[in-house]
Amino acid sequence: MILDKLENSGKYEHLHPLFKQAFDYLKSIDFSKAEPTKTELKGKDLFVMVSDSDLRAADNAKPEAHKKYIDIQLPISRPETFGWKARQDLTHPIGNFDEERDIQFFDDKTETQITVLPGNFLIFFPEDGHAPCIGEGQVRKVVVKIKI
Repeated sequence: MILDKLENSGKYEHLHPLFKQAFDYLKSIDFSKAEPTKTELKGKDLFVMVSDSDLRAADNAKPEAHKKYIDIQLPISRPETFGWKARQDLTHPIGNFDEERDIQFFDDKTETQITVLPGNFLIFFPEDGHAPCIGEGQVRKVVVKIKI
């Protein structure tokens, strides 16, 4: 997992061939004025989802993990708290892994909580179990999905 300011994203562009394109796009749009939508920048290899998501109590936030995608997540309208736990330590899966959506949910508690301010981002790799959307109210957020 990586947490940093969007202005420092250049430090991470070498980690994946599509990171530069993803970060350039994130810096070029005023997402506070964008409609909730999904935009494919490079087909299924790189796409961006803008959503207005309801926040929930930490006890109700189920960790999730992915196999084929890296997430870059940015809160836009307000701070958003995320839970984190190493994927290898998530031991209580809920149902089966959803291959089509590349997601597995877990009934584990996260070990760490991180509050991310607008203008900052988190990168979650497949080894990072994460529970987004913790807090009160609603958040406008952006999730970038990058195929490994």
